[in-house]
Amino acid sequence: MRFSTLLLLSGLGLGSLSGQAAPTEPDAPGAPVRASSTVRKHLVYFRDKANSPYSPAQPQAFLSARSIQRRTRQNISVQPRDLPVNPSYVTQLKAVPKAQLWYTSRWFNAAVVACDSTTLASIQGLPFVRSVVTLNRAQAGARKQNPQPTVEPQQRAGAPADYGSAYEQANMLGAVTMHSANFRGEGMQIAVFDAGFPGVNQIPAFQPLFDEGRLASTFNFVDKAPDVYLRNDHGTNCLSTMAANQASFFIGTAPKATYHLCITEDINSEHPVEEMNWLIAAEYADSVGVDIISSSLGYNTFDYPSIDYAYSDLNGRTAISTRAAATAARVGILVVNSAGNEGASGWRYITAPADADSILTVGAVDASRQLAGFSSVGPTADGRIKPNVVAMGVQSAILTPSGAATRGNGTSFSCPITAGMAAGFWQANRNLTAQQVISFLQRSGSQGSAPNALQGYGIPNFVQAYALANPGTPLATDPAKAARPELVVYPNPSRTDELYVQLTPDLQGRPLSVRIYDTRGALVATQQLAATTAAQVQLKPGALGKGVYTCTIGAGTSQRTVRFEKL
Repeated sequence: MRFSTLLLLSGLGLGSLSGQAAPTEPDAPGAPVRASSTVRKHLVYFRDKANSPYSPAQPQAFLSARSIQRRTRQNISVQPRDLPVNPSYVTQLKAVPKAQLWYTSRWFNAAVVACDSTTLASIQGLPFVRSVVTLNRAQAGARKQNPQPTVEPQQRAGAPADYGSAYEQANMLGAVTMHSANFRGEGMQIAVFDAGFPGVNQIPAFQPLFDEGRLASTFNFVDKAPDVYLRNDHGTNCLSTMAANQASFFIGTAPKATYHLCITEDINSEHPVEEMNWLIAAEYADSVGVDIISSSLGYNTFDYPSIDYAYSDLNGRTAISTRAAATAARVGILVVNSAGNEGASGWRYITAPADADSILTVGAVDASRQLAGFSSVGPTADGRIKPNVVAMGVQSAILTPSGAATRGNGTSFSCPITAGMAAGFWQANRNLTAQQVISFLQRSGSQGSAPNALQGYGIPNFVQAYALANPGTPLATDPAKAARPELVVYPNPSRTDELYVQLTPDLQGRPLSVRIYDTRGALVATQQLAATTAAQVQLKPGALGKGVYTCTIGAGTSQRTVRFEKL
């Protein structure tokens, strides 16, 4: 049942690439094809959709009922761009000897074909072919790789028991209150584009997806196969920030949403074919009726420097993935994409498709709401504000393929954390369009009235966005489901002996006794704190060696305990 919607991909057949040759520079656009037996993938653009058997008046022939409903709800009409490519063109392409048809693209009116240069010349000679772009080449030396999100095996103590280590990032966006108001993403469908999802079918925190039938489909667009529980674990990390749902261990920002898992990224190389995978996956997401795309991917450099994007290309209309994201937005999908991790590099700026207009581009801040040094900045080359918003991307709580909770850094994580909150907000305001959702989230931001090219509109907040969308109608929450306040020591982990504690209400206004123990249970520090109504006070444990410590704070019969780490 999970794979039934993949029938829309049927009829294309499985394919493979072979015959890797010595590296050569890409051909210039319009240059004569050089003879080569190397099989590569090419994007073949068609001249038109003339004599098509499909019609915008009968979208049910190529779009699901849910896809049509999404358009209708947002007053978006079906356009000629939505029509499948002409079947007769596909038939003629398949008839070319040695041509391997991988995918067709409705939005680009094109096909992805794998073939050698001799076969490509025959394809270019077909009367309905407008132009051809080569999507991948043999690898030239070491791969040029963008900085990847780092994963660090550290736990921040003091989070409310229901959410585990995921509390802080959810609470920063108001998602904890959102959940208390019974908006957890029910009825919303989210497509996750990434590099792999190993362990998702075995981790207890994801089991509700299977038990409740909320894993709608899976597809590996890199290998053209349904299995996604393999390849790189980046997708598992990102998915956990939204979909994980294990009480007292880890709860994501959209724990009740329905998900489609799509592998579009091949981490072993960097070619425009991955952007093409993004496009095909977005068209698939559109056709099955997805509401939100969460993409923690970005492109600016490739294995061949001659085809790298320049900053001037980040104009919202050049990169393949950018054009795909913009089209997805125009058919009513809320596209949420990471800004990129280039802030500390020579590039500095956002990467494609984060430059697309009408999408929600997400940068990263730390727990103190300060911009992460690695978070890519804007503006776009044509002067638009990017990122749109920011969320916690430093020491974000994530799950590994083994099911362990750990922490990682990257806009890769701030993106899905935000996408999950956006799903709950849209669930609570189902009459809104995707563009209105973006507008309300931006207006709710911590710098909503003064956006800039570093943090955009700042940190969005569900509660404030809900109030803006529903003036005069207070948000109704279930107190029984509200997160219990817990003791928090920060920074955690700490590299200095300067520590602070965020006091719970039952500890405020009372004299406090502080005791700190090491992992052996030995008492290493004590401190007496005068009664205060302040929400936070400084701890003075003296010099502590590296390790994990337990801090116990008592006031009369009330006692709270929290763990922290000294690096």
